[in-house]
Amino acid sequence: MKHTTRFMVPEFLVDNKTRLNYTPDVLGDGFEQLVLHFEDDYEGRVVATLVRKKSEAPTTKAILYIHGFNDYFFQREMANRFNQQNYNFYALDLRKYGRSYLNHQKLNNVRSIEEYDAEINEALQIIQLEKNTEVILMGHSTGGLIVTNYAGRHLNSHLFNGVLCNSPFYEFNYSFISRKIGLPILSYLGKHNPNLEIPGGLSPLYGYSIHQDKYGEWDYSLTWKPHKIASVNLGFIHAIHQAQKNVQHQLSIDVPMLVLYSDKSVGGKNWSEQFMEGDSVLNVSHIEKYAHQIKGKITLNQIENGMHDLVLSQKPVRETVYNKIFEWMDHHFK
Repeated sequence: MKHTTRFMVPEFLVDNKTRLNYTPDVLGDGFEQLVLHFEDDYEGRVVATLVRKKSEAPTTKAILYIHGFNDYFFQREMANRFNQQNYNFYALDLRKYGRSYLNHQKLNNVRSIEEYDAEINEALQIIQLEKNTEVILMGHSTGGLIVTNYAGRHLNSHLFNGVLCNSPFYEFNYSFISRKIGLPILSYLGKHNPNLEIPGGLSPLYGYSIHQDKYGEWDYSLTWKPHKIASVNLGFIHAIHQAQKNVQHQLSIDVPMLVLYSDKSVGGKNWSEQFMEGDSVLNVSHIEKYAHQIKGKITLNQIENGMHDLVLSQKPVRETVYNKIFEWMDHHFK
């Protein structure tokens, strides 16, 4: 199918060259960043940050990666692996996360995931302006929910050609009663009283399983990605709940899509080695169920012993993850 874009490259990207001046990123090693500016919202000034690492070999293929909740882009190894496959790598730190967090803001605080369209649109337009003609949208967890919804709302776009989801957040990992009764009540309250706060509900044990200061092997900022979030606004709960309802009611996507997820969920109130061998954040059966309901060319792959962020799993496991990703990419985007 021939894709036609709904977006035009903004005039400032063509006329104001200084806006496209990247600066060195905190990751070093050839990573660069570009700060994107947007209209003020209900908290005031808003920015997002586009991070880039170009492939050493000339290419017109690119990845645009969107991180998850309580997260930001720090996965150097992932970017390098895509570079080695001759893809330019881009990642967004969304508004109110990571590099883009401003002092007057509450971390993660949005009232609709469509607020993110501004930075995704602008990032895709910049990627296209930089001569990339084949682009895959990639999202982890909440980022997977975001890119799934974005693709479903932007059919017939030539700004992206595929969607790749790493443990997408298609459902809250709550009990049946909480999902069917409690969550809709919280979402309703969040629609009308978005600044009301509830406990964050995120166990620190997932953070312990990935950060090198505890049991994991990865180094990242605990300011930008703390082990535990004290609270979230009900407006955020409403935003996520609405986005999940979109996925759960037969969303259609018109580009190839790969959904990766662990073979099991794990949990518990105390640390154990099982946190290194399963998804300790989401119920993987929810991911599988709702991915199957999306209409389109959807490929599902279950990863044995995969952690919630599959590319942060133990080395043999993440090698399987990359093999599955590159097999899918080679099949659809040669």
